[in-house]
Amino acid sequence: MSIFVRDVVAEDAARWAELYTGYRTFYDIPRDDDAVATTWGWVLRREHGMRGLVAVARDEGQPGDHVVGLANLRHFARPSRATFALYLDDLFTDPEARGLGAATALLDQAARLAAEDGAEVVRWITASTNATARRVYDAHATATNFVTYDMKPRGV
Repeated sequence: MSIFVRDVVAEDAARWAELYTGYRTFYDIPRDDDAVATTWGWVLRREHGMRGLVAVARDEGQPGDHVVGLANLRHFARPSRATFALYLDDLFTDPEARGLGAATALLDQAARLAAEDGAEVVRWITASTNATARRVYDAHATATNFVTYDMKPRGV
């Protein structure tokens, strides 16, 4: 079995939605098919700076390829450094395909895209309890000491 990474195409819609729903479920985000469809549109059309990648498994001797993972990326400015970076919003692999190298292939492609674009760094966050993913991430990147905050909009 080999894994390769490519940009999403329209024909990936159903499988991408299945995987993205799995991602949302993993993070206890309530099911919302409209949100999944909206995000798919952004990724497919590269709206809001989004770019979608999929990891594809090819089993030599078996017909067809099978999408087993996804990554959603976008650029962001880093004013304190007067540079820009690539943000990995979402990365998810099919639980049945874990251990095949899909996450590593997606991270490697993100690093290549960042280099091609002149981005200073690829950055992402994950839950501190996501031990499985963190083992992969620790092999490819350095955890930072920054704490993430979310604040609700108010007062308009």
